[in-house]
Amino acid sequence: MTGHTAARHARHPTGLLRSIYLPRTADALAFAMATYGIPLLVLATTRSSALTGLAFVLEWIPRLAVFGWAGAVVDRRGAAVVFFLASLGRALAVAVGALVLLLWPSGAVASVTVMSLAALTGVLTECSYVAVETAGAAAGRRAGARAHQVQAALLGIDQSATLAGPALAAALLLVGPSSMLAVIMVLSLLAALLALRTPPSPLAPARASKSSTGAGLLTGWRTIRSLPALGWLVTGLTLSNLTIGLFQAAGPVIVVNHYGQSTTAVGLIWSAAAAATLVTVAVCRFAIDRLGLWPVGAACAAVASLACLAAAQAPDYLSYLILVAALMAADGGMTVVLRTLRSRLIPADRFGSTLSATILILLLPFPIAGAFTALTPPDALAHLLTGCAVLQAIGLLFAFARLRTDPALRT
Repeated sequence: MTGHTAARHARHPTGLLRSIYLPRTADALAFAMATYGIPLLVLATTRSSALTGLAFVLEWIPRLAVFGWAGAVVDRRGAAVVFFLASLGRALAVAVGALVLLLWPSGAVASVTVMSLAALTGVLTECSYVAVETAGAAAGRRAGARAHQVQAALLGIDQSATLAGPALAAALLLVGPSSMLAVIMVLSLLAALLALRTPPSPLAPARASKSSTGAGLLTGWRTIRSLPALGWLVTGLTLSNLTIGLFQAAGPVIVVNHYGQSTTAVGLIWSAAAAATLVTVAVCRFAIDRLGLWPVGAACAAVASLACLAAAQAPDYLSYLILVAALMAADGGMTVVLRTLRSRLIPADRFGSTLSATILILLLPFPIAGAFTALTPPDALAHLLTGCAVLQAIGLLFAFARLRTDPALRT
């Protein structure tokens, strides 16, 4: 860090609570409500499973497209500026959407509005996410020896928001679409105001141009290919994410149409999953210290595969909720393994680009899952989930079989 940058940070003595944790909390809640609430809003407005799946696609494709660009903008302009503008833009978008739905609650105008909201909130939420992640990483570096405490707190904030956000969005949707969007707008405005307290992150050198995004992702891809252990784990988790994406995209259709539950029941599933993930992440931290990465990762992979296969054929809503929660909890354990492995293997000078490439690969299955949901008749969704569950089980089996003797997971 240069002397000029250090001086800039020194002028921001604001505590972590007001400068990092509170902005992260407001943004994470808005993030969770938009991600899980918009597809529910589409289903409630259009009554179409195809449009619900398409909305999921429209949420994720812009996120993937903007991912590298958002990182480059954060590097050039700073996390605080991007965080403020993205949060303010999301507040304005949902405010306009709420007003339109208040005037035209159904019909073509309502359908176009909710589909547009899916795309706009996807882009703006990804920009704010990259910005707050950058701010959190900078806070960890400034914390020095207490960096792990900062990251643990940020992870807890994210999981808590995932626990509360879906249930809150579903409950507000029962009152009316405008109510849910109004709360997202308030949280986004709060995040934008709190972003003004966020310390600026160190700006990248002037050489960070528009072309650096593609070059950085190419460097990250080459690094992943040069690290077999990381490559196999990313491959297994990518196949697993395809199935998880299907459960997220098809969840509203399955719960509402197949099990005859309300939209609130959909939110409860992801809140239960977030609670189970919080417990699993805490347990895995101790288990990895005692047993190592491979046994913990392999156990989580086995649980995820079995839970996924069973959830695809769940006879009632309660068993479906429990099995999806078990699937997401096991996925959380595998994510701990991935983060630990990635911190051990990726060279420091290529960490940022490799991290971006890894996240991009892991997110690619989500819009694909939305497309599958949109193209599949509601009665055939269970068969689609079963097929993807089998693919997930095979992928995780091969990945952890190849990793069984790898020194990186035995250290």
